Amino acid sequence: MNNYHFDEKVKQGYYLADYFKKTTKIVEKYRPNEIVTMQFFQRKENTILCGINQAIALIKYASPNYKELKIEYLPDGTIVQPLEAVLKITGHYQDFGFLEGMIDGILARNSSIATNSKRIIDVVPASRALNMNDRADLYINQPYDGYASYIGGFRRFVSESALEFINDKTVAQPSGTMPHALIQIFDGNLLEATKAFAETFPNQPLVALVDYNNDCVTDALIVARHFKDKLFAVRLDTAGNLIDKTLEKNKAKYPTDANLYGVNEYLVREVRNALDAEGFNHVQIIVSSGFNADRIREFEENKVPVNTYGIGEALVKVNINFTGDDVALNGKPQAKFGRHEFENKNLKLLKW
Repeated sequence: MNNYHFDEKVKQGYYLADYFKKTTKIVEKYRPNEIVTMQFFQRKENTILCGINQAIALIKYASPNYKELKIEYLPDGTIVQPLEAVLKITGHYQDFGFLEGMIDGILARNSSIATNSKRIIDVVPASRALNMNDRADLYINQPYDGYASYIGGFRRFVSESALEFINDKTVAQPSGTMPHALIQIFDGNLLEATKAFAETFPNQPLVALVDYNNDCVTDALIVARHFKDKLFAVRLDTAGNLIDKTLEKNKAKYPTDANLYGVNEYLVREVRNALDAEGFNHVQIIVSSGFNADRIREFEENKVPVNTYGIGEALVKVNINFTGDDVALNGKPQAKFGRHEFENKNLKLLKW
């Protein structure tokens, strides 16, 4: 189990919806001996389940009598279907029921990110996908999001915190390149910025960010001519509201309905062709800015010469919701209409 840590205010009810706190007080006063079973499920097909480890760790942290609870679960990484029970907890309501909303949220976020990540990896191998979601969401989520993305198949990350809960020595430490800010500090001179990077980090793969001047072909050739075999890759990150200067100049040669904005297949091909024409076939192309599973699939189907895709925002969209329901009382069915207990023989019994 991962070494999750929680705010002490969890035990004080700080993160709980008020009705859960009120319900706990009522149960403690009027029905303290009742045994309830609560089950958790979601409604999307082929969801990559994630967050079970964190949910169990939360129960252990916050439940006053966690060892008396019976917990049945599916492991992180399990592919689950609509209305499939993924977690069942049996015990006194006041020992765990107040955590319902927090568990729902944990499973929703983690499973959404794991599933979003799997959809990317279904299109492109993990060796060619880079998790860049550090800028797409709140920074304190990075350890949890990194783990969820790992469960979904990602193996390349940009921050140390993304690796906090990943216990896999085959996952390399982050190896970043340069932001636009570095080029800006060198007064917009890409070559000087890249020289400084190479001198400061001589053992790091040298990647030049070539869209600063909105002229990717020209700038890719400038750094390639200077560094030759030492240049590992160039990264294209053109904003979606811009047309690169090379494409603007050569508009007439592209299809009339071609989308020339941002990082598009025509821009990638222009950069690839320019590099190859001067013998820089070894220089790889990394693309970022607005990539998701559908866009990557389109690039791959059209055989656009991309070596690595950087993905951020598409990974952290929470689009899978979980529901926790009490479905049995003292071993007998008792549930809201339409929310009966779902039997799942694949559930594993947790041993504390």
